[in-house]
Amino acid sequence: MRNMAYNQMEFLLPRELSRKVAVAVEELSAATGAESRGAIFTRPEVVDFILDLVGYTADKPLHLMRLLEPSFGGGDFLLPIVGRLLAAWRGAQSSGDPLEELGDALRAVELHRETFQSTFRALTGLLVREGLAPETAETLATRWLSLGDFLLAPLEGEFDFVVGNPPYVRQELIPAPLLAEYRSRFETMYDRADLYIPFIERSLTSLSQGGSLGFICADRWMKNRYGGPLRKLVSREFHLKVYVDMVDTPAFHSDVIAYPAITVICREQPGVTRIARRPEINAAALAELAAALRVTALPGVEGAVREMSGVACGAEPWLLESSEQMALIRRLERHFPMLEDTGCKVGIGVATGADKAFIGDFEALDVEPDRKVRLATTRDIQSGEVVWRGLGVINPCAEDGGLVDLKDYPRLASYLEARREVIEKRHCAQKSPAGWYRTIDRITPSLALKPKLLIPDIKGEAHIVFEGGELYPHHNLYYVTSEQWDLRALQAVLLSAVTRLFVATYSTKMRGGFLRFQAQYLRRIRLPLWDCIPAALREELIDAATRRDLQACNRAAFTLYGLNPDEQAALGGDGE
Repeated sequence: MRNMAYNQMEFLLPRELSRKVAVAVEELSAATGAESRGAIFTRPEVVDFILDLVGYTADKPLHLMRLLEPSFGGGDFLLPIVGRLLAAWRGAQSSGDPLEELGDALRAVELHRETFQSTFRALTGLLVREGLAPETAETLATRWLSLGDFLLAPLEGEFDFVVGNPPYVRQELIPAPLLAEYRSRFETMYDRADLYIPFIERSLTSLSQGGSLGFICADRWMKNRYGGPLRKLVSREFHLKVYVDMVDTPAFHSDVIAYPAITVICREQPGVTRIARRPEINAAALAELAAALRVTALPGVEGAVREMSGVACGAEPWLLESSEQMALIRRLERHFPMLEDTGCKVGIGVATGADKAFIGDFEALDVEPDRKVRLATTRDIQSGEVVWRGLGVINPCAEDGGLVDLKDYPRLASYLEARREVIEKRHCAQKSPAGWYRTIDRITPSLALKPKLLIPDIKGEAHIVFEGGELYPHHNLYYVTSEQWDLRALQAVLLSAVTRLFVATYSTKMRGGFLRFQAQYLRRIRLPLWDCIPAALREELIDAATRRDLQACNRAAFTLYGLNPDEQAALGGDGE
């Protein structure tokens, strides 16, 4: 096989890009680690499932249609796509020139140079095995495959299908000039959005009318803050047609820590969303599920597929739980204010960036007494009550928000200087050398003196612990304080099934069914005003929390929110 195509392998990039951006793209193209490229490889059964879901099947004239694969990697999607394309072309019994009839049917882009080369060889080999002449195979591969950055590469025309597994790359791994270029081009590159977010945006906007996108990727954007603009785009211009929860399924070749879902989004009028969860990963089961998801009308009996209306609603998180639970959430949202509008405050504990330097045994920390604070960690609250293990954190922060002058604190200065090498390696210290000894988060000692509820980030069930006002929370703990609500009563509400529904609805789920009890989800909890709660119910809530009686917490919370029997049943009753 000749290497004609390799000699033409220049990046597809617009000419107006700056030199810095072009260099950044070249750096990423040469990256050797799979993590830096966001490379996660999809099982063939799952690939076939997605192609079936979007309707890319050999019984259709695929050679007359167009498909886009934004990040073809090792060919997990590309090679099966080509197999279906050739089968459809042959099924049409066409005798025309394959270059003429197939050349415009497929466009696929890959950034990583070595991956491009190896997949190019695999594709040409497949085409030759399918009976095409070597020169025809290489010419077709050259037409179909592009080396470049999908987010910057020019694309001609629209596409009937966009499918694939977009790269999952955190912003910290993207060179600054390139990240700035992405932000200038894509409205969805918002907050801490990972790279797959603008991939979805560009893919959606490349669809023809009636076209379908089928992706498997992390589900975090469906509920997290950074996914808001993308959710708004989908709600405004597209139809969320299918959602398949793939968490805890072996959807990929490697055992990756990801929270995947398959979405089919179409450029058509919005309608109901068909939902399936955690299917069995084998060819027969997935083929059967694809047929069930694509059937014109669902059977009346309950099965693996259900329908929900109004899932995509502006920038709001997608509520994909049962219809009964979604109706309950919407009712509570209409009738009650959000947590922080009832006199409560949600925060997160202190991050230092170098815990080994800043945190140690409280009594042994050799600094001035007012330069250290007792620290609460997740291990201190494992039992459901606070059992302090004696840790403390160094506080270099002045009351005015700046840093204390180390000349005024010789013991603190000596302590920090002994650990300066470790402390200065942190990004925040390198960014601001004069303040090399600051903690990432400012420490406000008065917080330690406030009674508070401590909440670990990741838990299977709500783990809400009352702390009386002696400890400062570590960064792996969220906290809630209140000037109005009695914290024991609030603890009962947060331990209840109502709170779990709020968090489960808005949180991205993790392996094993664990939830993220993060501030952004806690703030979405709806809560009555304390002044509106009868005295007897206040006492009932306080007593239930003090005894840590979860059934009693549920019963009191159900009364608090006025849940009817059907709504209580949607939450599983009171746990009895």
